[in-house]
Amino acid sequence: MAALQPSLEPDPDHAARVLNAVQSSRAAVSAVAASWCRSALHHGLDPAAPRSVAERLGGAELKALRAGNGELLAVAAPVLDRLFGSVGLAGACVLIADTGGVVLDWRAGDADASRFEELGLAPGASWAEAAQGTNGIGTCLVEGRAVTIHRDEHFASRNVGVSCMDAPIFDAEGRLIAALDISSARGDHDRAMAALIAALVQDAARHIERDLFCRRYADARIVLAGTDPTARGHALLAVDRDDLVIGATRAARQHFRLGSGTAICPRPLGEFLGDGQPASFDDGDRAVLRQALARAGGNVSSAARLLGIGRATFYRRMERVGLSLRH
Repeated sequence: MAALQPSLEPDPDHAARVLNAVQSSRAAVSAVAASWCRSALHHGLDPAAPRSVAERLGGAELKALRAGNGELLAVAAPVLDRLFGSVGLAGACVLIADTGGVVLDWRAGDADASRFEELGLAPGASWAEAAQGTNGIGTCLVEGRAVTIHRDEHFASRNVGVSCMDAPIFDAEGRLIAALDISSARGDHDRAMAALIAALVQDAARHIERDLFCRRYADARIVLAGTDPTARGHALLAVDRDDLVIGATRAARQHFRLGSGTAICPRPLGEFLGDGQPASFDDGDRAVLRQALARAGGNVSSAARLLGIGRATFYRRMERVGLSLRH
């Protein structure tokens, strides 16, 4: 049996409910109602207004916008493919939008693409909260957090046929750069289904962030400093060859209170992992000797040859730094 398809026509009853909520003194109690208030009072939007064709960018403008987000789209592409593989057969589309709310790329099934086009869920469409009112992409970008806007939680009555599950994406310096969205226009997608999809979206967004971070610090060692239980992502640190931390994901910046949006001042890894003791020259010699022994399988003669020194010299240096073969 085919899924119920919601109407594309604006719902005047919904518009009235939104305006009543905006005028209510209890509007700020709900996060959705607070967004409705922003939409009506700050942006001056009308929930009963029809969709405007001017909300879509033309080919040249969209091409330039995509070029400016080339690294993000390159990293996100395989994640979008996998995400669509999980939800596409359920009649959902996958979108990624820039910080202005403009859809940069999407994945939609052949049978559903035309309907999503009608709904404005396609590349070039603007879903900024200032343009569309409360919606998954726009509200996610305004609040910088994962959101689900289910059907009649949208501000505009023209959008109540859609459920949107979104998560923000942050770059290697912790700056908000995009929103990842799954939208469904099927009438049989309830809140339980939305909750399951929301979890997929958040996981995929964190995956994109991780890949962006690893790409940014491709020449560094990546250290896992912990996993945030609130689903803000993995706390990853980028460490250079001198054991100095030179980069941190947003989760790591929040955990270690490093701030966001700027490069961090290099600091010893030990300060982040609980070892605040200052390094010494002996520490460096000790590390070199142990690594040589490890590569030589514990054979001192072979380790000495790797370092270009004699066996006796190797032993003297071991003794000086307090290192024995049992280490």
